[in-house]
Amino acid sequence: MTDIAARKSEHLAIVGTGRGRQDGQPTGFDAIRFLHCALPELDFDAIDTATTLLGRRISAPLMVSAMTGGPAEAGAINARIAEACGALGLPLAVGSQRIALEGQGDAGLAGLRARAGAVPILGNLGAVQLNTGLGLDDARRAVDMLEADALVLHLNPLQEAIQPGGDRNFAGLLARIEALAAALPVPLGVKEVGAGLSPAVGRRLIEAGVRLIDVAGVGGTSWARVEGERGGDDLRALAAPFRDWGIPTARAVAGMAPVMPKGGTLIASGGVRDGLDVARAIRLGAGLAGQAAGALTDARDSAEALAAHLARVTAQLRIAMFCTGAADLAALARAPLLDPPGWVEIGTGAA
Repeated sequence: MTDIAARKSEHLAIVGTGRGRQDGQPTGFDAIRFLHCALPELDFDAIDTATTLLGRRISAPLMVSAMTGGPAEAGAINARIAEACGALGLPLAVGSQRIALEGQGDAGLAGLRARAGAVPILGNLGAVQLNTGLGLDDARRAVDMLEADALVLHLNPLQEAIQPGGDRNFAGLLARIEALAAALPVPLGVKEVGAGLSPAVGRRLIEAGVRLIDVAGVGGTSWARVEGERGGDDLRALAAPFRDWGIPTARAVAGMAPVMPKGGTLIASGGVRDGLDVARAIRLGAGLAGQAAGALTDARDSAEALAAHLARVTAQLRIAMFCTGAADLAALARAPLLDPPGWVEIGTGAA
């Protein structure tokens, strides 16, 4: 097994056993309380949770986010994710495709489009690899191997700074992202991996041609903690102060929503626990929410277990919509809040 593949296997094991969680670090979603509507005047079964992503209809604003992509064991997990998402009409995002591009195996990505059917699939590469030789041809290959609807570059400066041998040269990266966005035949997205994206960074990315922004904020997996768990006492001590570094997910969404242009997609991930958190994310201005570690246990079990999990999250979203009198997602984005915190603008929420 290559060094990269071994590292990815360790990542999966650490996240899968809960040792990468940002324990006690709130996403900020609990501060968002809807004003209950005791008389919704709706037929529960007629509530419409559907939306579109990248020109494709999806049954709910819920995505299985990037969490695998390196080790051979990822093949079974990715297959189950694709099958469950295809059956339910939900999008999926894969983990890093770097190993597959370097010819070290298909990283569990072969045949995903056939399993997923017509749902959107988002590819994934590390943005910093644009500074280490990865270019447009590689990005095209990453898209083609999945028949992906978009390619997402992940930004992970904290992880790379702590990881032994990490790629730490982020200089001049924005210009390379802009050039890739202009030349790639599918939309380009950017995501963080657990520390959040600020409005200032988001605005620069959007001006560079990025179409999808995934805030991936604090409250879910801490990659500082994951990297610390991979090493001895010295590495854990180095990583320890940064376990909760970053912007809580809900605050990152609320900050980014006013910056997003028409036609852009804002994704809320990072500690999304359930359908109520999905509803909160939509109310704060996200187009959809993503789950990674929250869905991993079921994805490791079976496609049926993951499908049941995702159906439950969607049912919880529908209940939140029913109890706010929201017949569709546009209405949910305008649902009244009970004592909103100061960092939430009352008018926030996509129309």
